Amino acid sequence: MLEELFNLVKGEAQKSVINNAEVPNDKNDEIVAEATNTVASGLRNVVAGGGAQNLLSLFGKNNQQQGSGGLLSNPIVSMMIGHFAGKLMNKFNLGGSQANNIAGSLIPNVLNSLVNKSNDPSNSSFSLDNLLHSITGGQSSQVAQQHQGSGLTDILSQLGGSGGGGGLMDIVSKLAGGAQSEQQKNGGGGLMDIIKGFIK
Repeated sequence: MLEELFNLVKGEAQKSVINNAEVPNDKNDEIVAEATNTVASGLRNVVAGGGAQNLLSLFGKNNQQQGSGGLLSNPIVSMMIGHFAGKLMNKFNLGGSQANNIAGSLIPNVLNSLVNKSNDPSNSSFSLDNLLHSITGGQSSQVAQQHQGSGLTDILSQLGGSGGGGGLMDIVSKLAGGAQSEQQKNGGGGLMDIIKGFIK
C-alpha cells in the first residue's frame, strides 16, 4: 500500500514539484518521499491518537464531491500541510512562500486522489481498509475478522451511526494500539526507510 501511495504522490507532484523550476531536480524524489511519509505518518498518527472516526470522515463520500478545496478546511489536512511545509523549509532549504505553495497544493491533491480512489469500487488496491491495514500493522484486518469479516470501514460506519458504544471504543483502541506500535518500530524512522526504497 505504501508503494501505491508513493506512486500516487509522484503522479500528483508533476506540476508542483517535478516541473517546478524553483525545486532542484536532484531533490525531486526525496521531496516525493517526504510527502508520502507526511501523508502516511499523518494518517497513522490520527489513528494512533484514537481518531479512526476522523479518518473515516476524511475519506467519506462528502469529501469526494468537494474535491481538494474542501479538504483544506479539515484539521487533519491542515496539520499535514504545515508539517510538510516545515520539512521543505528545514530539510530542503526552500523559502517560506515556496514551501507553503507546494505543500498547500500537493498534500490536498494527494488526499483528494486517495479519497477518490478509496471510494472507487473498481479500484481494490486503494481501499481505506488496505490503508488502515498498512498503518495499523494489520490490526484493522484482525478487527474486521472478529466482526464476521466485513470491511473495517463498514463496521466503523455502522457503529458510528448507532451512537458509538463500547464496541466502537474497543475497535478504536485496538486500531490506536496497532498504529502506536507501528510508530515505535525502528525508532520511528521505519516508514521513511521503507518509502525511500521505492525511489528508482
